[in-house]
Amino acid sequence: MSPPPLPTPLEHLGNRHFSFYPAILNIEHNEWLFRRATWSEILVVNTRSSQEIWIPRRFLGEVSRIDDPVLIVGLVKELEYKGGAVWPHQRRVFEMPLAVGENPRMPQPVNEAPAPVIGIRLEPGTERSMGRLVGITMACGLVACVFVLSIYREGVLRPRIVYSTRDQSYLELNRGDDYYAVVRKLGTPSADRWRSETGELQYRALSYPQKGFIVILMGSDRKDAKYIGALDENWNIVHSVDTHRGGTTAAMLRGLKRF
Repeated sequence: MSPPPLPTPLEHLGNRHFSFYPAILNIEHNEWLFRRATWSEILVVNTRSSQEIWIPRRFLGEVSRIDDPVLIVGLVKELEYKGGAVWPHQRRVFEMPLAVGENPRMPQPVNEAPAPVIGIRLEPGTERSMGRLVGITMACGLVACVFVLSIYREGVLRPRIVYSTRDQSYLELNRGDDYYAVVRKLGTPSADRWRSETGELQYRALSYPQKGFIVILMGSDRKDAKYIGALDENWNIVHSVDTHRGGTTAAMLRGLKRF
């Protein structure tokens, strides 16, 4: 008798709804329920279409601690649904056609012949000078490595958010603010755009160039989008908010691509 399959993080969700990130391509509604698991796959069902699909365990990532407005289950690869199953999505690269009259691009020949060897005769005492030079170079390299490592460890162990905007009025916002609350506190944005029309989680960017930042709203539906943080003009995080589980929305903002 074979042992039961190992439990997955999804089994602890019970009947709670969740969304995949990134969303599975070719499936319009990104809200799911966990059904059961085998050794190699899990079965989930779409809450709107009742469509059931099997997802290999190797594609599952971590379950976020953020459940406002919806719980997120990470995928380690971007997947697409086709032929009744999910597959890793392959982005195709198309070569631009040649302009009229342009010659085909030919690869440049590579000279594979070995470089000539030139004999070098060292003056008396040169070997000793070269030894000192090598020693000094190695010592400088070691100091540089230690310096870079200390900076890296400082940045990893003590991450900091650098506020680079001219205006910090985004500090008035909180996780319960929707579009109308943001406009009431900050005024009408200069630009208002959504990342996508349908499918996955909805992200809304409200641009305030005169203040130097962009307000980000998120929700499972457009009417439910709420404030999750602010980015500067270079798309760096300048503000994030706490979640119901004690974490922050910073990780989600860092994974958000510019749109």
